[in-house]
Amino acid sequence: MTNLFPLITAHSGCMNTPDNSLLSVQTGLLLGADIIEEDVLVTKDGIPVLAHDDKRTMPSGREFTISELSYEEIAELQLQADRDEQGDTPRLCRLEEMLPLIKASGKMANLDLKADDCIEAVAKFASKHGVLEHVFLSGCETERALKAQSYPELKKLLNAKSDLFVTMKYEAAVVQTCKDALEASCFGININYKFVRPELVEYASSKGLPVYVWTVNEEALMEDFIGMGIASITTRNVEELVRLKRRMLEVE
Repeated sequence: MTNLFPLITAHSGCMNTPDNSLLSVQTGLLLGADIIEEDVLVTKDGIPVLAHDDKRTMPSGREFTISELSYEEIAELQLQADRDEQGDTPRLCRLEEMLPLIKASGKMANLDLKADDCIEAVAKFASKHGVLEHVFLSGCETERALKAQSYPELKKLLNAKSDLFVTMKYEAAVVQTCKDALEASCFGININYKFVRPELVEYASSKGLPVYVWTVNEEALMEDFIGMGIASITTRNVEELVRLKRRMLEVE
């Protein structure tokens, strides 16, 4: 059962922690996740940071755009907010703060890229910190995955296009998705759980492509995907998936 149980991926903001925070990373690691998923954007001066949306809003209502400011300018804005505003101000964390935690744990980081310019920045920082073997990319639909081929040292999943599964026959969408993954040198497929059926898992497996599903928070669905032979389940409810793993191992 140990080899058959999917890798447990802690979604950014797992267990009700703030999304894209060091607390989210630490919580996933503490609970026993195999992979920590966080979103990545890049500042104007090329610093990769943990963030989902380029535009951010301060507690005062003031907005700023991550890609249009340097990291120092953003840090100053956050310091100003700490001085002038009531309540907690979410701090923008650098990827550089996350990577040592991943390396020390021996686990993996799933870096969900939100823009094309993240590719070069992530490659640079992962190489600098000696964590290339602990990092892989997601957030890569076909075009971004092809661009990432310029950095062959970076492993990546293909993000399956939901539109394919909505507009095409299921079997055709499966074939096209696997074809795109292989052409972009992806090591597997990352897909919304709503589009996953056994035939996708079986066909992808025949092509040497493990299937990673997101985001599954209910125990019954977790059990369904475990039965299909999914390679990884991304969840915010890490505690439940870890508990399910222990229970299944005890049965064995």
